[in-house]
Amino acid sequence: MNLDTFTKMIYMKRRIKYIFVVLSLVSFLSFGQTRIDSISKTMGLIQPKYLKKGDSIMIVASAGILINRNEIIGEAQKLAESWGLKVFIGDHVFNQNNHFAGTDEERASDFQKALDNPSIKAIWCARGGYGSGRILDKLDYTKFKVSPKWIIGYSDITAFHSHIHNLGFQTIHAMMATSLLFDSKETEQSIETFRKALFGVELSYKISSSVYNKIGESEGILVGGNLSILQNMLGSVSQLNTDGHILFIEEIGEYKYHIDRMLRGLKRAGYFNSCKGLIIGDISNIKKNTTVWGGSIEDLVLDVVTEFDFPVLFNFPAGHETDNRALIFGKSIKLNVKSTISEVIFK
Repeated sequence: MNLDTFTKMIYMKRRIKYIFVVLSLVSFLSFGQTRIDSISKTMGLIQPKYLKKGDSIMIVASAGILINRNEIIGEAQKLAESWGLKVFIGDHVFNQNNHFAGTDEERASDFQKALDNPSIKAIWCARGGYGSGRILDKLDYTKFKVSPKWIIGYSDITAFHSHIHNLGFQTIHAMMATSLLFDSKETEQSIETFRKALFGVELSYKISSSVYNKIGESEGILVGGNLSILQNMLGSVSQLNTDGHILFIEEIGEYKYHIDRMLRGLKRAGYFNSCKGLIIGDISNIKKNTTVWGGSIEDLVLDVVTEFDFPVLFNFPAGHETDNRALIFGKSIKLNVKSTISEVIFK
């Protein structure tokens, strides 16, 4: 055997060994990602740190305009301060730009400052309306991923819930700063459950069962929010993955046929194919159409999911009504839908 032949043999052996190492690494990483996905589905998303006295939060306005809302934002600040928190208010919260609380750039600027500041432990949205989706892609989430914090709100804030979940983090679906405009007696539960969610006190709900409920038990990660916004996120990087999850939905001010259309849009997108359960919150202020729909909201929902065997819970007190119980999206829950009393228990 000459030197050239020997050299070629050594080269080939090393090349084969290199290929084997690369293939093994690819296989390991693939298994590792599968393992990570499996853990995510069973254990929930990454949880920002619960708050403690002395922590700081920021109130920002990511959507609708806040006309004559200075006083109520002040009340929200006092409420959070009564819990021992330091409260900062975004620079542009009271700005006005037609429908919005400032330009897209101004609203994004406040949100970005809150995302980037590691001393801010929670971002409390002032109100919903419309506009959060317009700034989602203007934000850089790099520092947020390193130092995650709670994003809090409902309604239009569903855009953030969905987007942040796809980054791998939990959020809080709860009252907003302007929710304090509601009667204080009627919002006691909203306020107390919000405080519990923020400070890491165990959340567990028992509610009277609706005759429309679809009886059953399941466990899964809770996701969802406002139906209109969930539909608006379809086809984007912010679209929710509901596989193995329990879906929560609420809505306000829509015609029944709009609700049917949106639910069927979610259905066609595969939302219910591998869903583990469905929780229906408040469907408020339904508009009357000149052509009568001819059935209840409950019948409408059940008709959409008739072929699926997961449990369905109606009348959960969360949404646009005064009793808006806090929910931690991205966290695992146990759903027990029974004939008398049903339970939603956070694990």
